[in-house]
Amino acid sequence: MFIQNVIDILRTYWSSLLLGIRTTLLVAIVGTVCGYLIGLLVGGLRAVKPDYTTPKPARFVKKFFDILANIYITIFRGTPMMVQALFFYYALLHVFNWTALQAALTVISINTGAYMAEIIRSGIQAVDPGQTEAARSLGMSNAQTMISVVLPQAVRNAFPAIGNELIVNIKDSSVLMIISITELMFQAKSIAGTTFHFTETYFIEAMIYLILNLIATVILNAIEKRMNKGSKVTLPMSDTSPESIKLARRKNTTKGAL
Repeated sequence: MFIQNVIDILRTYWSSLLLGIRTTLLVAIVGTVCGYLIGLLVGGLRAVKPDYTTPKPARFVKKFFDILANIYITIFRGTPMMVQALFFYYALLHVFNWTALQAALTVISINTGAYMAEIIRSGIQAVDPGQTEAARSLGMSNAQTMISVVLPQAVRNAFPAIGNELIVNIKDSSVLMIISITELMFQAKSIAGTTFHFTETYFIEAMIYLILNLIATVILNAIEKRMNKGSKVTLPMSDTSPESIKLARRKNTTKGAL
């Protein structure tokens, strides 16, 4: 009976589920990309440390920005995204006259940006300080050092956490049904209310979320491997290591042949 109900729901409501999947992926991907850009800006600027060459006005601006960034991160990491969606949607509805989808994309982007800012900042802190010193000794400014030397390595270091935010957003987008966007949770609730097969409907929904996250995990792992390809070089530990012995034998064989 359970299996038959699942099959009937899939056969009857597949188009509604497909619409929900499309909206869920749209919200999750756009929110992650925009949140990454926000986090890159906020986290990168927070990680810049003024030195003795920095003018006083620039130091004041940097301090003021740090205060605003801390407030932003504290608020959006310390309150539920569902509450943020409700507050911003209704508070700004008459200002922007926006749709529920536009509000959802805005909220998830800003919310993700708060987490991304801390991820990027931790990735920057993981970069060897000696590289920053070397870049500055070559005459590069703080901004040039950050953009050309530090950020590329920081992003690679933080990529697993950045990718994890996409997976989190795929799941957490379900709370945005509170403002009536037609994502997967909204569609599942509508189908369950129509058929009264709650267990079967939410089982289908859970399986869809699982499949989406498994696909996202495979793609992210492939991207991470590609990013890290060639970044690690294995060197022999000593002249008596197996690698060194094999290398020496190969050289002796080559000399004998000549």
